[in-house]
Amino acid sequence: MNLIKLSFNTLLFGLTSLTLTPTIAFCQQSSGEPYTQEISGTKLKFDMVAIPGGEFMMGSPAGEKGRDADEGPQHPVKLEPFWMGKHEVTWDVFEPFVYKDYEITQSNGTVSAEVDAVARPTKPYLDMTFGMGKENHPAVGMTQYAAIQFCKWLYARTGVFYRLPTEAEWEYASKAGTKTAYSFGDDASALPEYAWYEANSNKETHPVGSKKANAWGLYDMHGNVAEWTFDQYIPDYYKKFKGKPASNPVAKPDKLYPHVVRGGAFTDKAEALRSANREGSDPNWKRIDPQIPKSNWWFPEAPFVGLRLVRPVNPPSEAEIEAYYNQQPTPDY
Repeated sequence: MNLIKLSFNTLLFGLTSLTLTPTIAFCQQSSGEPYTQEISGTKLKFDMVAIPGGEFMMGSPAGEKGRDADEGPQHPVKLEPFWMGKHEVTWDVFEPFVYKDYEITQSNGTVSAEVDAVARPTKPYLDMTFGMGKENHPAVGMTQYAAIQFCKWLYARTGVFYRLPTEAEWEYASKAGTKTAYSFGDDASALPEYAWYEANSNKETHPVGSKKANAWGLYDMHGNVAEWTFDQYIPDYYKKFKGKPASNPVAKPDKLYPHVVRGGAFTDKAEALRSANREGSDPNWKRIDPQIPKSNWWFPEAPFVGLRLVRPVNPPSEAEIEAYYNQQPTPDY
């Protein structure tokens, strides 16, 4: 089968609807249960929260404070159930993917050939923590391509298919059953209880999970770092759904910029942390990159962007997984 020629609709269907027997032994969970994913051969682990399937109104109402035009029109979206990372991915888990020698020191035995074969980021020429902290702090500054390759590394390590959330999945999980600007209501005065942002962050990231969770048990959906989704950022994308419901929508990425990031960051004002707020990646995030072509892996001027994992309840076929993980990066000049 020519994996590159798989239709995107087939791939998207596979992201939520097919079955797979993992290549590495893994205890299966009920779709309604949270679980802890251990990374085999290491002491590393992370928590996943069960997100129920359902329908919600995507976007923001016309009267919402801070609303941008790209958040409308509001439209009903139906989603299949999935698991989502309880926290943003931390350096503790991301750094063994970045540095093979560090991965070896964190492993209890020999790293398998499958893991060894996964492409690694080029070593960054500057401190990608930006001096903000590493232990239990969110990993930052990676490109969307690097975030997807990290998911591939996790697959090689665990046999479990992880991916980036779609934009719709991210907003649905952030709202957690609410219809308000934030997961806790419309009043931004409560934001310091839930988020690190411009007003309280001291211009740096903070350990994940140190603020309140939303109703579905997800931490830092508002602030700390903005988070990658899989979608292309299209300002008027919602117009195509006017007057009709959408099922598992995704804007297929077909160019390098911009891709959607969600949630706002420690650098942002309150309005940017609203659940419906949309932002796109920017080539200026690589402005100081001295490489020609510029790195496929790092945004040296984006210390405010990280990632959060999703695992569909019914993962795709092996062929569809390969198609998702093995898209070639677009050179960035």
